[in-house]
Amino acid sequence: MTLVYPRRQRQLESLIRRLGLPTGLPIKWELLDLALTHPTVSDLANYEQLEFVGDAVVRLAAAIVLWETYPDCPVGDFAAIRSVLVSDRILAQLAREYGLELYLLVAGSATSDKIGQESRLADAFEAVLGALYLSTKNLELIRPWLDFHFKKLATEIRLDPARLNYKAALQEWTQAEFKVLPEYRVTEVNQSNQNQERFAAEVWLYDNKLGEGKGRSIKAAEQAAAKVAFLAIPQPENS
Repeated sequence: MTLVYPRRQRQLESLIRRLGLPTGLPIKWELLDLALTHPTVSDLANYEQLEFVGDAVVRLAAAIVLWETYPDCPVGDFAAIRSVLVSDRILAQLAREYGLELYLLVAGSATSDKIGQESRLADAFEAVLGALYLSTKNLELIRPWLDFHFKKLATEIRLDPARLNYKAALQEWTQAEFKVLPEYRVTEVNQSNQNQERFAAEVWLYDNKLGEGKGRSIKAAEQAAAKVAFLAIPQPENS
């Protein structure tokens, strides 16, 4: 592994303290340094592989929080809530809360790319989780500070069902099962009254209609159709 220079070590320790963790824990600092190195800095030594690991880690952390906090919640709602918790928007938001951009090494035109900032921060956040997980091969460096955010966000989402992202949950399922994205077909069914459900959406997979729904906007109609489709997916029986 690459040596972490003293100045960089102090920066990484500062981030760990921001997370509320003591710096004496068994953290693999070289991995954390790598997790905060954008590909523009190095083609080989960057956060991409750790991001791959962190993507699985953040999904696992979110799933455990939901399972522990809402033991009676339907699996469909679990998946829809988790898809929001692990979205780029939420992960970038958490990255900003901890000032991750202060520690992320970025070079070239990416430094001024404001449009790509959200995805950069989300990717780096996942990479940091990957580095922390690989330091101990468990979630003990992650759950003490991440659980709070996920519990708070999950509560907010459950109080506002409109935030549930059934489109993302359905897409995740179709990609895993069939390696293809669902297709949405939207029509305008009510032009006269803006306060009524104006759009109707159908969601299709190949030649099969999975669900349909209506909404005041195209996005709302697609979410309604995705919810019908996702909740109709047969769940595996408990063994």
